[in-house]
Amino acid sequence: MAKQRMLQFVNVGKEMPEKRPPNLRAKDFDEIYAEYATPKAEEQAGRCSQCGVPYCQTHCPLHNNIPDWLRLTAEGRLQEAYELSQATNTFPEICGRICPQDRLCEGNCVIEQSGHGTVTIGAVEKYITDTAWENGWVKPIQPRTERAESVGIIGAGPGGLAAADMLRRQGFQVTVYDRYDRAGGLLTYGIPGFKLEKDIVMARIQQLELGGVQFVLNCNVGEDMSFHAIRGQHDAVLIATGVYKTRDLQGPGAGADGIVRAIDFLTASNKKSFGDDVPEFDNGELDARGKRVVVIGGGDTAMDCVRTSIRQGATSVKCLYRRDRENMPGSLREVQNAEEEGVEFVWLTAPKGFTGDSVEGVMVQKMRLGAPDATGRRAPELIEGADYIEKADLVIKALGFEPEDLPALWGVPELEVTRWGTIKADFKTHETNLPGVYAAGDIVRGASLVVWAIRDGREAAEAIMEYVNAAASVAAE
Repeated sequence: MAKQRMLQFVNVGKEMPEKRPPNLRAKDFDEIYAEYATPKAEEQAGRCSQCGVPYCQTHCPLHNNIPDWLRLTAEGRLQEAYELSQATNTFPEICGRICPQDRLCEGNCVIEQSGHGTVTIGAVEKYITDTAWENGWVKPIQPRTERAESVGIIGAGPGGLAAADMLRRQGFQVTVYDRYDRAGGLLTYGIPGFKLEKDIVMARIQQLELGGVQFVLNCNVGEDMSFHAIRGQHDAVLIATGVYKTRDLQGPGAGADGIVRAIDFLTASNKKSFGDDVPEFDNGELDARGKRVVVIGGGDTAMDCVRTSIRQGATSVKCLYRRDRENMPGSLREVQNAEEEGVEFVWLTAPKGFTGDSVEGVMVQKMRLGAPDATGRRAPELIEGADYIEKADLVIKALGFEPEDLPALWGVPELEVTRWGTIKADFKTHETNLPGVYAAGDIVRGASLVVWAIRDGREAAEAIMEYVNAAASVAAE
């Protein structure tokens, strides 16, 4: 009788991969979790209950076929598991590392709801894909037939790269334009190495290049090349720029030296990890070493900033957030990791202003949670007379991102945007008001998760294929 591989959650407890001790991991930018050994990966995958309605799959933006690749892993059929995970997810090795599984698949796992502890879906996904890379199962794209039609993609982040992958697999000629000197967008320059080591991202980009995707880097659309020129060179265009404009701080002293944007701080740190020359880091402006750091914000970007500051050797690191722990938008797993590494969270606080021409302190207002706001979250209210000064040498703004004014920057006033400045595009086809021009990812939905950008990019690629095929049919008649 064959051994029962699945439904082991009653006998086997949840066990994450070993996490490096905080005193060691806070000294470098290496990933903090070890890899599962093969027997442990099979054991943990076998905890899946194989439920009839897989809420893990339902709550995954990509609707990954999670129960099936967990079963294949438990049975030792890893190459099949990888192929199944790759069928719905362009970058499973990245999602396994940076998706907030505690809010998505794992947070909705049936056995988690019944009190047995969730299946460690993210760690198993990472194990499957890392094994695939090690064994050479991840192959460059080889289209069955080449097509003459071409697609231009503006933005080499997760949405643009996901679309490029799908379009190239169908034989389209794909060119990706990006303002940075390396592809990857926030995967390369926004997310620290301790969450996503850069060789992981570079390996995937190299695979795309080997598969025939062309990259035009250091290309600032609107300056180095016009949008009209790109549109004229291709049969369709996808805008996948993401959102990079930082929400600003208000109050006296908000323009003081030493108050920096999160994206600048994280980009400088990541560029140093590549060995680049970064004057703003070398002169101390974007280096937290020896400084009292205050990060303002409660999302995943704020978590990246506080944990990067620890690794750079900050004297102290504090995170100010206007709500409490239960109401913060960032991953609670990330908060726990940050606290283990020495970050202090100061809940229910907001900045009122700043002292010093070169910042010396943050004027902090204490808050309390009042009645729920329009979103259902309890709105913060000011506590009168409870202000105080939090000393700081470096203040990092991590209040979220907003879209740049692309119609103005690119000289395309006819491109429709929403009242929030995001590009107006059809929710299913991702087509804009301009024929043959599509938009996907954060530039449409606002600042969001990498996994949503991947989904949007894949959906947009499918719509672009239909558009180009329809145009080809008309031309042939």
